[in-house]
Amino acid sequence: MGFVPFTFVDFIDIILVAVIMYWIYRMTKGTNAPYILSGIIAVYLLWVVVRALNMELLSTILGQLISVGAIALIIVFQPELRRFLQMIGMRQKHFNFISRIFSTGEDTVQTNVAPIVTACREMSETKTGALIVIGQQSDLRLIAEGGIALDAKVSTSLLKNIFFKNAPLHDGAVLIEGDRIVAAKCILPVTQSDVPKSFGTRHRAAIGMSEISDAIIVVVSEETGDISIAQGGEIRLDIDPVRLQQTLQRYLTINTRKRSKKEVAE
Repeated sequence: MGFVPFTFVDFIDIILVAVIMYWIYRMTKGTNAPYILSGIIAVYLLWVVVRALNMELLSTILGQLISVGAIALIIVFQPELRRFLQMIGMRQKHFNFISRIFSTGEDTVQTNVAPIVTACREMSETKTGALIVIGQQSDLRLIAEGGIALDAKVSTSLLKNIFFKNAPLHDGAVLIEGDRIVAAKCILPVTQSDVPKSFGTRHRAAIGMSEISDAIIVVVSEETGDISIAQGGEIRLDIDPVRLQQTLQRYLTINTRKRSKKEVAE
């Protein structure tokens, strides 16, 4: 290009910046962050122009603003940064070596979906709202610590009692790991993605939880009684009990096979 040298390293640099910008767009989609980013870029471009024109006073003022930009970004984008770090930390399938380092070596107990499906079917018939998180490989201790510890065996009666409208634990989510109900009244992160306005808090929380972990989240709507299931950032609506059991079994079987392959590889 003559006066502008361009190497392969520059090409890689541009690709990496493009990927990072795409990740930022995905994280901030549906929020006010893109408008804030536009404002920051406009201020930066103004600073570049002011420096080129040798406007010392304005250049100094803008330079001071930009010098504290990192701290300002942390403050302004605190929810998005927290969501991004949660996504990295809780999606352990991308960091298997960390899982192996901190693994206790104990066998994972398979979740029995029969009492969960039965409870969801009966709660659907009575339009009892429910939010059930079935943990898999992601570390959900932070979610459990935010709720009320139970450590009880999974049963249909217990799930129905927890989500009974007048029960003290009916608000929030139930966390199941293996064959145990670990905690109830857990607070889940609500998705920041664009979702239909008809979605209530439970559905938004289910999607948000599935975005930052590999957990399977089952929702029973209090308004319609419909059963939904969220996994991997996507939600399936209006699932009948038979399909719910099949879907849960499929998800759990897939993850069991993945764990088995890891153990064989190790």
